[in-house]
Amino acid sequence: MNFTVAAFYQFVRLPDFRELRTPLCDRCANLGIKGSVLLASEGINGTVAGERDAIDNLIKQLRDRDALFAGRLNNLELKFSTAAEMPFQRLKVRLKKEIVTLGDPDTDPNRQVGTYVDAADWNDLIAADDTLLIDTRNQFEVEMGTFDGAIDPEIRSFGQFKEFVARQLDPDKHRKIAMFCTGGIRCEKASSYLLAHGFEQVFHLKGGILKYLESVPESDSRWKGECFVFDERGALGHNLVERPRSASSEDTDRHE
Repeated sequence: MNFTVAAFYQFVRLPDFRELRTPLCDRCANLGIKGSVLLASEGINGTVAGERDAIDNLIKQLRDRDALFAGRLNNLELKFSTAAEMPFQRLKVRLKKEIVTLGDPDTDPNRQVGTYVDAADWNDLIAADDTLLIDTRNQFEVEMGTFDGAIDPEIRSFGQFKEFVARQLDPDKHRKIAMFCTGGIRCEKASSYLLAHGFEQVFHLKGGILKYLESVPESDSRWKGECFVFDERGALGHNLVERPRSASSEDTDRHE
């Protein structure tokens, strides 16, 4: 039996996020869905798995104007993949200050973000001589795979991205920056951070590496290696094919 895995996020103002936790837990549990969802005042970020009908039902409820989120998740960034076995041991819906932790009060993706670049246009952007390409993920993820020519910030957590910018980037020198991450959420927030700190031309891969691996033919790909994912599948390759890690870890408790 194959399970459907849905990775989703949206930056959207949710002042009532605390009240949303229990009903969202109940709906996922009733559908037999497991995984991890983060809720914060700035939005929602989750990866969950279940039978296809159950996942379809949940996504419909997330988007429905008459359901729990009252139509606020009308721009949900969503990607589907499959797993041969259930990739999560339990369901967790957590309340957070941020759905991806950067810790900078001036950064607000609900106010401003960089320019989205579709996967089909990504190769041309990063091939340009004046583009500085940055991988916004953690160092161990970069070591598993990345795009040709990408800079590794050598960070252990996304919160350290600020220190990388302070050390190595200059808005007067680095005028055109392109960034990417697993599903799009980290580079979306990173783009907001750069814009808030004087950088002007900031681009990020819409849908992240997963969308690129799903939609760009391997023969045209500039991706090298595997893409780490935050569940027990371990890693995905082109066409989002499972490539499990050789050892288990607690990485399934972490989120983008």
